Amino acid sequence: MQLQFVRSATFFLRLAGVTLLVDPMLNPAGAVDPVPNTPNPRRNPLVDLPFDDATLLRLLGEVDGVLVTHLHRDHWDPRAVELLAKDLPILCQPEDEGRIREGGFTRVLPVVGEREWRGITFTRTAGHHGTGEIGRLMAPVSGFVLRAAGAPTLYIAGDTIWCAEVAEVLARHRPAVTIVNAGGARFLTGDPIIMTAEDVAQVCRALPGMPVVATHLEALNHCLLTRAELRAALEREGLSGQVLIPADGERLDLATAAGAA
Repeated sequence: MQLQFVRSATFFLRLAGVTLLVDPMLNPAGAVDPVPNTPNPRRNPLVDLPFDDATLLRLLGEVDGVLVTHLHRDHWDPRAVELLAKDLPILCQPEDEGRIREGGFTRVLPVVGEREWRGITFTRTAGHHGTGEIGRLMAPVSGFVLRAAGAPTLYIAGDTIWCAEVAEVLARHRPAVTIVNAGGARFLTGDPIIMTAEDVAQVCRALPGMPVVATHLEALNHCLLTRAELRAALEREGLSGQVLIPADGERLDLATAAGAA
C-alpha cells in the first residue's frame, strides 16, 4: 500500500493492485478566491501542484478510480472535473452522486454503507466538519475505511474534527493506518472545522502506535496550522514518532509504516 501525496487533501493511493485518486484539487495556485470570512485572505490554492502538467496527465492516466469524500471545492474542483476521464469510476457519498453525474461522469458509485469494488471494500464513516451551526452547514461529509486481502486496513477520516464518530471508527475497525485532515481550518467565528494538533493527538492516543498521516496543511487560506507547528505540538506530547507529515509530492510506503508499528 503506497501513497503519493499531492497537496492539501489530494493524494494517489496504490492498494491491492488498484490506483485511486483521492479528493482531487487540481487547480493551479491562486486560481480561486479565498474562502470567505477567514483570517487569511489569500487566493487558493496557496501553492502549486508539485509536478508539471505533463506529469499530472501521466499520473491521471494511471488512475483506476477516484474517491471523493465530499464536494467542497478543495476536494473536487473544476479542473479535476475537466481533466478526469468521464468513464472513470467515482466512489462518493450518496448525497453527491447527482452533482458528480452533472459533470458528465457516467460511472458514479455511491457508498451507502459498504461497497465492494475491484477487490476493495469501502465502508462509509461519519464525522463532524465543525461544531454547532457551522458543522451543520458544512455537512454532509464522509470518511471511508478501505479493506483488501493482504493489505493493511486504511481509514481515510475526511474533513472532520475529533468526535465520538471518529473514536468509534477507530475502536471498531482498528485500522493499521489512519489519514487525517489536520490544517486546523476555521472561519473568523466558531471552532475549527477540521482537525487541530490536539485532535491529531487524540487520534494517536486512541490507537497507540498506529501510524497517522496528517494532510490538508499549508495549501488553503483558512488552514492556519503549519507543518512545523503540528510537529512541535506532537513532540511536546511525545507523539511525533507516530505521525507522518508528508511534503507535497512525497511518497510514503504505508504497508511498511503499518508493519513497523
